[in-house]
Amino acid sequence: MPDTRLEDLLRELAPQVLGTLVRRYGDFTTAEDALQEAMLAAATQWPADGYPENPRGWLIQVAQRRIVDTVRAEVARRNRETATALREIPGANEFGADSDLLTDSGRDDTLTLFFLCCHPDLSPAAAIALTLRAVGGLTTAEIARAFLLPEATMAQRITRAKKRLAGLERPFAPPSDGDTPEAVVYQGEWRTRVGAVLHVLYLIFTEGHTSTGPELRRGDLAAEAIRLARALHRLLPEDSEVTGLLALLLLTDSRRAARTGTHGELIPLAEQDRRLWQRDTIIEGIRLVTATLPGGLTGPYQTQAAIAVLHAQAPRAEDTDWERILMLYNTLEKLAPNPMVTLNRAVATAMVHGPQAGLDLTTTLDEPLSGTHRLEAVRGHLHEMAGDDKAAIAAYTAAARHTASRPERDYLMLRAAHLRNP
Repeated sequence: MPDTRLEDLLRELAPQVLGTLVRRYGDFTTAEDALQEAMLAAATQWPADGYPENPRGWLIQVAQRRIVDTVRAEVARRNRETATALREIPGANEFGADSDLLTDSGRDDTLTLFFLCCHPDLSPAAAIALTLRAVGGLTTAEIARAFLLPEATMAQRITRAKKRLAGLERPFAPPSDGDTPEAVVYQGEWRTRVGAVLHVLYLIFTEGHTSTGPELRRGDLAAEAIRLARALHRLLPEDSEVTGLLALLLLTDSRRAARTGTHGELIPLAEQDRRLWQRDTIIEGIRLVTATLPGGLTGPYQTQAAIAVLHAQAPRAEDTDWERILMLYNTLEKLAPNPMVTLNRAVATAMVHGPQAGLDLTTTLDEPLSGTHRLEAVRGHLHEMAGDDKAAIAAYTAAARHTASRPERDYLMLRAAHLRNP
């Protein structure tokens, strides 16, 4: 198995194993440390000794041994009986054919861990950041860019969240012993966490669809977000926001084959070959959105999905119903005001009322979007629409300096070069 396949396998299994460890032992930091040691052991041993038949079970076993060793050391330090600690921790010994480990190894705890990390004692921002780091596998830098914050600030936020949980008694215990999202997601404390879980899935997909790293797309993240959104939709099929998020992810992902050229170059929405869009995925997304409409547009994900439907239904870019899209962005900004929504509304405004109207709207975004490339990229596009090549070149160049994505940087520099030398 090539190294890239090993990395992909470990990345896929990590949140599942962490979910099992946290659910069993309730100590996030200890579980995370044990997982890291198990993954390091796997990366060292599997290529040399061969891959186990049950990689997930192997990782859980090694991580559990690490936790047992930690507990034993702590018990010894506090002069407690080791036997007491071992009775409290299942799976401490070698597992056999009838052990709890093997009977549980088929369970995917990823969605459960999402709910557990979104603890009510954490602020929504802290819970989302912690979940993105622990379950989504995003780096602190990637999370910071998603929140438009400095990396140091985000690192402090995640550290504070861990410390807060460490001070609670059984912080990762379900609201009722033995309960899972599958059992009680419709009621009580689990139900109040759905909004944070949706936000995490949205951010993970966004990072996968348009990565803040050197590559344009991270297919593993996008696919995992869609998988978990489907799982959540199976639990809450009547929730319009859960349905709306799944529809939004599917409709957005349907364009992936048309987003890059033969050399990996970025192709913007208006220039994509729409024959490459996945029609079956689009149909599924439209059906999901349609199912939510009888109750009206009541949530941000449902509204964004409705916008994605209008893009998907346009056979050509020039056929896009921008007036209805602008109306939906006006609604979205009332439901969930944030700088990125305003920036998208500026683009829709320009398509309906002209580029200067869109540019005027971006003047309110200098501070909230300072240091990001998206604002200058949009301004470059709108200046180009207005025929102001000099301003467009300056904006495209500024945007290229602020993006870590190589395909985005290349696209922005090519736009500037084209305007310099038509």
